[in-house]
Amino acid sequence: MIRKIFVVFGTLITVVLLVAGFIGLIATMGAMRPKPEKKEADYEPPTVFYRVADSQPINLSVTAQGEVMPKTEIALTAQVSGKVVAISPNFANGGVIRKDEMLVQLEQEDYRLAVTQAEARVAQASQALELEEAEAQLARRDWEDLGGLESGNQPSSLTLRQPQLNQARANYASAEAEMRNARLALERTTIRAPFDGRVRSKNADVGQFISPGFVVGQLFATDVAEIRLPMSDNDLARLDLPLAFEAESYEEGPLVYLNATVAGQMRVWQGHLVRTDAAIDPGTRQISAIAEVRDPYGRGADNGFPLAMGLFVDARIEGRELENAFVVPRIAMQEEGIVYVVLDDETIEQREVIISASVQDGLVITGGLNDGDKVVVSRAPGLEDGTEVIAISPEERDASTRSRRSDAEADDTTAAGTTGADASQGAQL
Repeated sequence: MIRKIFVVFGTLITVVLLVAGFIGLIATMGAMRPKPEKKEADYEPPTVFYRVADSQPINLSVTAQGEVMPKTEIALTAQVSGKVVAISPNFANGGVIRKDEMLVQLEQEDYRLAVTQAEARVAQASQALELEEAEAQLARRDWEDLGGLESGNQPSSLTLRQPQLNQARANYASAEAEMRNARLALERTTIRAPFDGRVRSKNADVGQFISPGFVVGQLFATDVAEIRLPMSDNDLARLDLPLAFEAESYEEGPLVYLNATVAGQMRVWQGHLVRTDAAIDPGTRQISAIAEVRDPYGRGADNGFPLAMGLFVDARIEGRELENAFVVPRIAMQEEGIVYVVLDDETIEQREVIISASVQDGLVITGGLNDGDKVVVSRAPGLEDGTEVIAISPEERDASTRSRRSDAEADDTTAAGTTGADASQGAQL
C-alpha cells in the first residue's frame, strides 16, 4: 500500500517537472526572438483653409423696421356749439383736404344776432364816451374861468370829471371786446382745415348738434411722414451719431431707404434721419431715430405709389464709409481680436486686428491686415507663431469638393448598375 503511494507521488512529480521544463523552453525561445524595430510616426502639419485679404471701401449701413406715421395729427374740435347745417364733400374717411377749406358749417343765425347786438353796444359806448369827453372839457374851462389857474392850485379829478371819463372809456373798451368776441364766435361756426392733409375719421354730420370741445374728426398732415426706427448703441456707433442727434437741415441727415411690398410689388422711398429721441426706452434699452420723408403723397412717392400712413417698412440707413477695410468671416477670429495669417514659408503668424463693425458677411477689419495676406478661415485654435501648416486656397478646396462629389456620384452609379444586374440575374433564375 505504501509502495503504491510512493509510485503515484513520483509520477506526479515527474509530470510537474516536465510541464515546468516545457514552459521554460518556450519562454527562452521567446526571449531569444529578435524584437521588431519601432518606427516613429510621421508628423503631418495641420491643414487650414485661407482667403486672400482684399481691401475695399465699406459703407456701414444699419437696418431697422418701423411704421409710417404722420408728423402732424390732430383731433379737430368745435369751439362753439350749434347745429351742423353743411359738410364738405371732402370731409369723409380718407378724404383729401386743403388748408382753410370749410369742413363743417354750424348754424350762424344766433351768432349773427349776437354780433349785431355787440355792434350796437359799441355805438352806444362810443357816443357816451364822446359826451363824457365833452363834459370833461367843459368842466376844465369852468374851473379856469373861476380863477383856478391864478390860484396856483391843481384841480381835483372829480372837478374835471376824470372818474366819469375813465368809466366811459372802460365801457367803450368792454363793448369793443364783446363785439370782437361775437365776431370770433360767428367765425368759429365755420370749422376749417388747419393744413393740407387727409381725413382719418369723421364724427359729425348734417343735423347733428355739437357742443364746444366735441371732436368732429381726426386729421393728419401730408407734408411730412415720420418713421421711428429703434437703434442699439452699436447702430449709433456705426452711423456715428450721438444720443442727442439733430440734423441742422433735412438734407444733412443720414440718407434712409425705405422699402415695402405694395400691390404685389416692391416699392422704395427715400428720406433722411433728422433726430433721435431725447431718452432711451427703459423697456428695450434702445433709442429711436426718427426718419422723415417730405411730401410722401406727392414728390416723395415712388412712381405714383405714396408712402401711406400706417405702412410697415424696412429701413436701411446709410452710415459712415470706411476706406481700405477688410471683411473676413466670423470663423476667422481664432481668439478675441486675433486672426492667423499664413506666411510665404507655410507657417502661421498671429495678427492682432481692429474690428470696427459687424456686417452680414462677417467682421469689418480696419487695422492689422494688408492686401494679399492669407487669412485663415477655418477653426484652428492654439496654433502658435511659426507653426507649420498645410494651407489650402479656396480654389483648391472647391476642386477637392468637386472631385469628392464626382467620386460619390460614380460610386452611386456603379452601385446602381450592380444592383440592376443582380436583379436581372434573379429574374432569369
